[in-house]
Amino acid sequence: MAFMEKPPAGKVLLDDTVPLTAQIEASQSLHSHTEYIIRVQRGVSAENSWQIVRRYSDFDLLNNSLQISTLSLPLPPKKLIGNMEREFIAERQKGLQAYLDVITTHHILSNCELVKKFLDPNSYSVNYTEIALQHVSMFFRSEPKWEVVEPLKDIGWRIRKKYFLMKTKNQPKERLMLSWADLGPDKYLSDKDLQYAVKLLSSCSHPYIYKITFATANESSALVIRPFSEKGTLKDLIYKAKPKDPFLKKYCNPKKIQGLELQQIKTYGRQILEVLKFLHEKGFPYGHLHSANVMLDGDTCKLLDLENSLLGLPSFYRSYFSQFRKINTLEGVDVHCFGHLLYEMTYGRPPDTIPVDSFPPAPSVFVASVLESILTCEAMKNGMPTVSRLLQMPLFSDVLLTNSEKPQFKIPTKLKEALKISKECIEKRLTEEQKLIHQHRRLTRAQSHHGSEEEKKKRKILARKKSKRSAYESGEEHSAKYSNSNNSAGSGASSPLTSPSSPTPPSTAGKFKSHDSICLFLCFLFAPPPNCGCYSQGWLRDGGFQGWNTQMTFILCQPECRHLLSFEGHREPLNTVLFH
Repeated sequence: MAFMEKPPAGKVLLDDTVPLTAQIEASQSLHSHTEYIIRVQRGVSAENSWQIVRRYSDFDLLNNSLQISTLSLPLPPKKLIGNMEREFIAERQKGLQAYLDVITTHHILSNCELVKKFLDPNSYSVNYTEIALQHVSMFFRSEPKWEVVEPLKDIGWRIRKKYFLMKTKNQPKERLMLSWADLGPDKYLSDKDLQYAVKLLSSCSHPYIYKITFATANESSALVIRPFSEKGTLKDLIYKAKPKDPFLKKYCNPKKIQGLELQQIKTYGRQILEVLKFLHEKGFPYGHLHSANVMLDGDTCKLLDLENSLLGLPSFYRSYFSQFRKINTLEGVDVHCFGHLLYEMTYGRPPDTIPVDSFPPAPSVFVASVLESILTCEAMKNGMPTVSRLLQMPLFSDVLLTNSEKPQFKIPTKLKEALKISKECIEKRLTEEQKLIHQHRRLTRAQSHHGSEEEKKKRKILARKKSKRSAYESGEEHSAKYSNSNNSAGSGASSPLTSPSSPTPPSTAGKFKSHDSICLFLCFLFAPPPNCGCYSQGWLRDGGFQGWNTQMTFILCQPECRHLLSFEGHREPLNTVLFH
């Protein structure tokens, strides 16, 4: 039977590297426990979100599973008595939200299967190890010389890629490593080209590429066999980890943080740049450089997983470089990832944030110079150096390479053209994702700025000025209208009457007489000063605009206050008024 004779057709469209965010929206208390309603979102689109319901016991179970990482995670403690009280539930909800924030922003934890299943059970409900075993068993039916020694459980970070320790029947002491993976969202080669390209990998010979013993692929997955190294990867060397241990245990919380020696940094860096340059010149897309994809063979670094880009698998650092629109080619991705790797070799740990604002002391100014040219904010905005330019920098230019093996990797012209088209499609998807992230970031900044207290105050001031101007202009218009009406009545009109009971204003009050028409306009934006004694008395009998064709006496509460206390003929106190 051929390898995977009847597999499920097509590639996996879901990109597992797209970050998930989780927000607790509410809680509901049932008879004996409390449930928390959580809104989970994939990426920046609010439309790509869903609700899950979790109890505290679910969080506790997840936390126990994550203890293998040896990280101190902020899960709120258990409470047996009084755990149904409203105040306690509210406080626990805050603690659980903080816990979710930590596990969704930690680069390794957020990509692990345990967290993905907790937040998105519908997308990660299957047992990928069992599926991989079924596919590998089918393969062994047609290739009986291979035999599984043991599964290498969770030694990698990918959810849909599984590893097995292998041996051959004619050489039972020799150990090999088999990797099986689904096809990913960036698979753009035709099935025929994919199968041909994957088989071609075993013919690749380069002093800094780890040798592939056997490789095959079909419409939905691929299988690759290569020698197993007891020394492990470059990441194992940096973190002093055992190669067979789970990924979370090896790399989440190293016991001792220590970078490599300067000469190791220079030599390993030069070797990795040489192989990247070779692949770029061959037109072979890579984009998957990180320290766990570099195998150590003595004092030589050798690149792993050349098949990843053919299979369409997303990069380990995709959630980082997708934030920066300048990193829009696979060559640029390789340079960015090299910056991560160089930082890790130098300091013994990954950078806390990208871009890096400031670097700890480096063993050489040349190391710092290379890091600044790749990982700083200025580099992200203005562009990073090419691989060829990095090889010319003082940190690597004086490194002598002693390996004399001649590289060989013949790619037929037709396949090279297919690889070029596939590379362009991969870069196009990256560019579209970066555009969405950029638009979301701009919208978020605008909303944050618009909702700030400073902006709210500015908008209130502008609204007051606009209302004041409108009120004044409206008052002028009505005053002119009534004045013209009175003047048109003729010169023989009787004089307006004066009330004999008008009070005599005090010396500090204002007195106004002999107006043919008086316009009063209610305007709440011209409130009397807080020290005005009549501040709380005011009300206008009919509201709006009023005009009287009579002589009136006005009494002001203060000389500097435009608030009227009374006027002849109408003894009601008035609120803020604008008068002419």
